[in-house]
Amino acid sequence: MPDASSRRERGEGKDPQPSFGHGRGSERSPLPRQDFRPQLPGSVADLPALDPRFWSIIDAGLRELGETLADDARAAIGAQARLLLAWNEHINLTALRLPEQVARGHVLDSLAALPLLRDLARIRAGRSGQARPKVLDLGSGAGYPGLPIAVALPAGSCALVESVRKKTAFLDVVADAAVASLLGANRSRLELRVLAERAEDLADEPDQRGAWDFVLTRAVGTLADVVELAMPLLAMGGHLVAWKADRDGSLDTELAAARPVAQATGGSRPRVERADPTGSLGFPNHRLVAVRKVRPTAHRFPRPPAERRRAAQLR
Repeated sequence: MPDASSRRERGEGKDPQPSFGHGRGSERSPLPRQDFRPQLPGSVADLPALDPRFWSIIDAGLRELGETLADDARAAIGAQARLLLAWNEHINLTALRLPEQVARGHVLDSLAALPLLRDLARIRAGRSGQARPKVLDLGSGAGYPGLPIAVALPAGSCALVESVRKKTAFLDVVADAAVASLLGANRSRLELRVLAERAEDLADEPDQRGAWDFVLTRAVGTLADVVELAMPLLAMGGHLVAWKADRDGSLDTELAAARPVAQATGGSRPRVERADPTGSLGFPNHRLVAVRKVRPTAHRFPRPPAERRRAAQLR
């Protein structure tokens, strides 16, 4: 299990398989206590195939988006979903527990950003000459949106940042399974890491600050908060892309609070795109907010959490 100071790249060998117990054992049972603990799978080898509805939902959504997935990207995304469904039977990683719920609520919601990210990546590649972008997923949870985006683009480097222990244990297993699903050059050219750290701490590390082409956030904090966390991590010309919901004017309120933070941290005015322009994906209220890094970020950012809550006091 990686801690805040250790980062394991794929291919360095697997960590010991974690297990999570049910609590007290029974003195009347002749079986060893550990036999009552669910053994969480470390690979997809013995897991059931996905319900056909899983891929029918995703394929219909991809057609609406005008996107396709390479076979090995599909295998990696499928491995992630199969492991999530298996682990979620024993520990709570997500409230979505059925294959069709994971397909729409996690995978398709993540892939809805592909058209925007491809456009931004093409522009960035033209300026930097770097064909495969570096993608960092803040508060990755069960690996969404970072892992599906990384294998679909494809990315050259991807870091899944998560500070909750049970989730980083899961992400370590998923990262190994995803990379094992990739073929040939895709496997060797994707560096996939799990960073067991708080987002606030990353910007203090020289190899992280100003290092990333894209920072992705989904269901993580307010827009003002994620702008301040992301801008120090982005390379010049890189983008934060945040998944946000817009209900009853809530996004307008967040945008108003985020604009001075973006200005102070070197970001552009936020740009808002509909994640589901036709409504056919099932996400009529979902928006993608992109903020480009246009100026260097002062070293005082990101501020401590308590100070960030007083964003109106920015100077």
